This record gives sequence, C-alpha cells and structure tokens, in this order.
Amino acid sequence: MKRILMIGTGGTIASSKSREGLVPALTSEQLLRYVPDVSSFCRIDCMQPFSLDSTNLSPQHWLVLARVLRENYDCYDGFVISHGTDTMAYTAAALSYLVQGAKKPIVLTGAQKPICFDSTDSKVNLTDAFCCAASDTLHGVLIVFNGKVILGTRACKTRSKSYEAFSSINYPYLAVLQDGSLLQYIENRYLPAPVFCDRLDEKVALLKLIPGAQAELAALMLERNDALILESFGVGGIPSYDGSDFTGVLERAMHAGKTIVLTTQVQNEGSNAGVYQVGHKIRSCPQILEAFDMTTEAIVGKLMWILGQTHEPQDIHRLFYTPIANDILNYQNHG
Repeated sequence: MKRILMIGTGGTIASSKSREGLVPALTSEQLLRYVPDVSSFCRIDCMQPFSLDSTNLSPQHWLVLARVLRENYDCYDGFVISHGTDTMAYTAAALSYLVQGAKKPIVLTGAQKPICFDSTDSKVNLTDAFCCAASDTLHGVLIVFNGKVILGTRACKTRSKSYEAFSSINYPYLAVLQDGSLLQYIENRYLPAPVFCDRLDEKVALLKLIPGAQAELAALMLERNDALILESFGVGGIPSYDGSDFTGVLERAMHAGKTIVLTTQVQNEGSNAGVYQVGHKIRSCPQILEAFDMTTEAIVGKLMWILGQTHEPQDIHRLFYTPIANDILNYQNHG
C-alpha cells in the first residue's frame, strides 16, 4: 500500500464561516475525516506547516513547502498539498522549479467550496488527489481539480466560482479521472533523483499594459525590482506612442543589469513578437526575453528561481530558455 504525506496549507477547502467571511480553520487531519475511503488504497501521514488563505501566501511559503518535500521525499511514495485556489497555480509553478524532475507525484488540490458545506467539490477533489499521488505513472508537480490532471507549469485559474476552476494553458491535460479511475494520456519525464532548490529572488514585478500606459510606471517598478514582466497585447509589442519612452526606460534598465520579459495577456497560444513592427526589434535585443507559450505563473516562478541562482545575463538567458517540466516549447520555432 502506498504511503502518502498530506501537507495542509489552509485555503477554501479547509475554511469555515466567520463574521468576516470564510477563514481557514481545519487541519489536514480533520480534512481526511471527510474522505475515509482513501485509506483503502494508501496510508496517510499529515503535516500542517501553515494555515492561510492562499491570497496571503508569499514566495517564502513556497520555500517552506519545498523544504518539507525535500526532508520527507525519501519516506513517502507521493504527496498531496491541500491549497487555496486563488494562488494555487503560482505555487504549482514555483514548486516545479524548486523540486525539479521528481519521479514521485506532488499533487496540489483544493476546492471552490469548503469541505464542511453540503454542496462541495472538496471531497471529490481530495479523493482524486490521493488517487493521483498513489500512481506509478504520474510524476512531478501537478494540479488535480474537477477530474483534470494539469502539469504544474501549465495551470491557470480561469474561473472564479465554478467547479471547473483550472485550465491547462498551451498544453494537454495529463490525465482525467472518472468515478475514481485514472485515465492517463501523457507520462511526463523525470530525473533519476530530483533536484531541490532553496533560493528565490522575490524582486520580480509584473506590469499589465493598458492603452496609454506610461513608461514611468515601468521605470518605478524596475527601480525597485531585479526583473520586470511586461504583459503586452496580442502576440506582443512595446508601445511607442508620442509622449512615451518605453524603449528608453527598458534600455536604461538593461544597462543597469535588470531582466525584462515580454509576454502576452492573451491566455492561449502565446506570443510571437516578430510579427509586427512594434515587437520586431525585440528579437534583435537578447536582453529582452520573450515568453512565447509560457504562462504568467510559470514566468514568475522561473524568474524568481533563476535570479535566486545568478544575475549573469548569459546564464539568465540560457536558463530561461531551458525547458523545465515542459514550461516552454514554442520558442524552438522562433529561434
């Protein structure tokens, strides 16, 4: 029988009502009481490093989870992390860089409604998560939600209320679950032994462009951070309208050793900055990294991981374009 470690972190799944709204209250042990059937196919130990609404999680909490996984990796066959849905995709992406190439399943799940509610998705999601954590053919960091198994670097929360909260962006679902049975389509790669990392650079900022956005905002964010992700429009471009000096701001930042990443705020199909004149010059500037088919959540996690290791431009460029957990694929078609 497989041995699974359940790691509780709070979130809606563990919440109860208070005068000020839902608040995390239940421990991982208490959550397990609602799904007694999982004991028929796995033995479960519990751990509760913190109990928070996922809105209040920070990169420091990702490092705590990575440390828990590292310290317990050899003792268990799989892991289930119960987590709030709002930032679950960010945590899944970050853990994909902090725990690379794991053969054992590291499964994040949660719910849109607390487990103590009469109408809830919690019990199915939690049961499915343990089923996946006990699998021999699922590997690495995954999100299991509403019967879908999503690669950790490809998940995005795309619905705020319905049970089908998460989508897999620019990548197929790894598997689906139907009535407790796992139907797997893809077996992702793993390493002989996982590579654990314990450093992140939190000074990564994100600026979502709107029509008329001013370059001064980008300058301020670059002054206070080591990297800036620009979420541009469509396939990607840098504004050049009168009164704006985005190009000058970015050039000065790059000379100061800052890292710039261009991505698109369009959720599916990724960027291709070379299509239009507003983006073409980016291709001739190797210091501006283009994210292509990566999710924003993966870009954030990857930059924090990279800058936690190095600030050398050549190393940053190489690491950013080195696929990890299938986080970036389409860059090969635009090299």
